[in-house]
Amino acid sequence: MKNNSSLRILFLLIGIIFGVILGANWYRLPVGKLKNVFPGDKINSILYLIDKQYVDTVDTKNLVETAIPEILKGLDPHSVYIPAEYFQDVSNELEGHFSGIGVQFTIQNDTINVVSVIGGGPSEKVGIQTGDRIVEVNDTVFVGSEITNEKVMRKLRGPKKSIVKVGIKRNSSEKLLTFEITRDDIPVNSVEAAYPVSEGIGYIRIRQFGRTTYQEFMEAIIRLSQKEKCNKLIIDLRENSGGYLETAIAMVNEFLSSGETIVYTQGKAYKKEGVSADGFGSCQKMPVIVLTDEFSASASEIFAGAIQDNDRGLIIGRRTFGKGLVQQQIELADGSAIRLTVARYYTPSGRSIQKPYENGSGNSYEMDIINRYKNGEFDSQDSIKLDQSLIYTTRLGRTVYGGGGIMPDIFVPRDTIGYMSYFHSLINEGIIYQFAFQYTDKHRETFSKIKDYKKLLSYLERNPYLFEELISFAEKKGIKRRPVLINTSEAIIKNQLYAYIIRNQFGDEGFYPVFLRRDKTIARAIEEMNSGEDFPPGAPF
Repeated sequence: MKNNSSLRILFLLIGIIFGVILGANWYRLPVGKLKNVFPGDKINSILYLIDKQYVDTVDTKNLVETAIPEILKGLDPHSVYIPAEYFQDVSNELEGHFSGIGVQFTIQNDTINVVSVIGGGPSEKVGIQTGDRIVEVNDTVFVGSEITNEKVMRKLRGPKKSIVKVGIKRNSSEKLLTFEITRDDIPVNSVEAAYPVSEGIGYIRIRQFGRTTYQEFMEAIIRLSQKEKCNKLIIDLRENSGGYLETAIAMVNEFLSSGETIVYTQGKAYKKEGVSADGFGSCQKMPVIVLTDEFSASASEIFAGAIQDNDRGLIIGRRTFGKGLVQQQIELADGSAIRLTVARYYTPSGRSIQKPYENGSGNSYEMDIINRYKNGEFDSQDSIKLDQSLIYTTRLGRTVYGGGGIMPDIFVPRDTIGYMSYFHSLINEGIIYQFAFQYTDKHRETFSKIKDYKKLLSYLERNPYLFEELISFAEKKGIKRRPVLINTSEAIIKNQLYAYIIRNQFGDEGFYPVFLRRDKTIARAIEEMNSGEDFPPGAPF
């Protein structure tokens, strides 16, 4: 009996303990009621329970904002969430405009320095000048180590017709100057440069495929062909991360014959759908070369793939990024949005542009570029591993490979001189940029009398002291003199220095022709253009 009593007591104690534990965890949360909160919707059920029964008051809106990106992380690398407060900024770049005061600026010595004033913009209209320092915004001091590019843009951009008051420090004035600027639409140009690089050869550099890019592109072609007498074209898509698909299609359509495929898409909920050239392009007989690198992505790859697969022109440079997923932007009720991958892009030969990935792969996907660099792909074509199981053919039978990205017809390695340690230190610390701005600021009166960027370049090249001034400036900033490395990199350092000084005075119109005049990929493209060889077969060379 004693044993039975002891056992009963023991079981009773175990039952009480178990009941306490169970009650502590499930008190007021009957399982049956959970099914009826939001039937079939676990996420909303959990949020409801947290809101109604969690021990402390919680901002469920913030929980949702945190949870959505985490959910999308389990998908492909390009499905993303855009919070409402950032949606307009993200959209403005591609739409081709934003409302602001119309200046380009840099932050130096904890102060906003006006690098250039956009012609016809709000700042020019009230008298803001290149070289001005913005030290106050709306009667509040706005200088110091805490100011960032993002904070400046949020202060200076705003709704169209709204007014912002700025305090300006100008070298020619001892007192603080105050201006009230009415914000207006500011164009965002995606064609960064368009000029002749050699006799009869035009060069166009495209930063992204935005809403206004096609119009800018066609204006550049007309100007180059009619005014500059260029009948051949180099299109630079290096570092172009993409943009609007329809813009890329409209642009490549100018080069293709009627019926030639440009691109097609296919996904689980989207049947195969292709786009072909309409035959009305204005450049169907114009020789064309496209420049790419490891940062050319998405719409850039569609453009390059269409040119290559149709044997329409040459691709020169390095293998592209490999971003071939189609995102549909879906705006949500609170002004936020998600960009959800709904299909894949395929080139005319059937190649998927997208490089391999695993859902939820996270940083490993982004590390692909680093791994390509470490494997020597940027320096040697032999380091590129082609997937022999993914062989395709162009319209005229040339072999091309799938596996992600567009492989160029002619490989050009990166310029390793640009990565010499001394030069790299100057770039990483922003020394050339800083010195160029200060030098321009000091000599603005002299430079204002020079009306052409070519004449300013000649003036700078004749200055025997300018290079030494830069090296001394760098030394004061902690960059130790290294004579051998300085001598090795002297030409590229000087070229960048001249280019940045010219940009401060003449903007991008003068910057790119100087900055890119030593570019090896452009030089190779010019060489191919002038060779007269018919490559690819059938291309108008």
